[in-house]
Amino acid sequence: MPKNPFTRGHSRTLSKRHKIAVAGVATLGAAAVAFSAVPGNAETTTSEAATYSAPVKYRSEQLEGLRADVREQLAAKALQSKAAEAKAQAEAKAKAAAAAKKKAAAAAAAAAAKKKAAQARKAKEAASRAAHRAKLRAAAPKTYANNLDGWIKESLAIMKAKGIPGSYDGIKRNILRESSGNPKAINNWDINAINGIPSKGLLQVIPPTFAAYHVPGTSWNIYDPVANITAACNYAADRYGSMDNVNSAY
Repeated sequence: MPKNPFTRGHSRTLSKRHKIAVAGVATLGAAAVAFSAVPGNAETTTSEAATYSAPVKYRSEQLEGLRADVREQLAAKALQSKAAEAKAQAEAKAKAAAAAKKKAAAAAAAAAAKKKAAQARKAKEAASRAAHRAKLRAAAPKTYANNLDGWIKESLAIMKAKGIPGSYDGIKRNILRESSGNPKAINNWDINAINGIPSKGLLQVIPPTFAAYHVPGTSWNIYDPVANITAACNYAADRYGSMDNVNSAY
């Protein structure tokens, strides 16, 4: 019989398919031996034996091809496994990148919203401060200088609110003629003084006239500059139309 090409070392690596092929080869060899023992002429026996010895060589080559196929399949599976692993890694990286991008976008949106809210808050606070300052300015009384210029301007503001006519120049002109700008001036020599009711203050008003034409909101002190001017202008408006029309003692 021909030498068995399958060693113990090779048999360990044979698959189930390979083992079936080897079994087929062994069966064919046994059949060839049995057939050679049947009576007949020697030529026929030798020829038949030769005929059945050929498949042994063919089966060995076939097994080698099967082993090559197995190696190729294993290599292909290894490549497929690597490709699948690379794909999974790429997908994981893509997901991580998408998540990071989404997180960054959310953080940017939150920062923008926070900045917008801060700007709105600052604008609101600034508007509130401006409104508060305007309210304080409106509520705070206007101040005037404590001199002739300030007294006339304050009197004009009150006269405007009360509808009493008169101008800065007309008032100042009459003040300078009557008292030279002295709010404590008093006339002790004219007819009013002789009658016991001397003219007093910047515009030399007698007490009864001051009391009759006193303007609410001003002092009742006849020597008070603003009260004196305002009462005198109120009297002049009633008698002459305006202090501007007064050019002499009145």
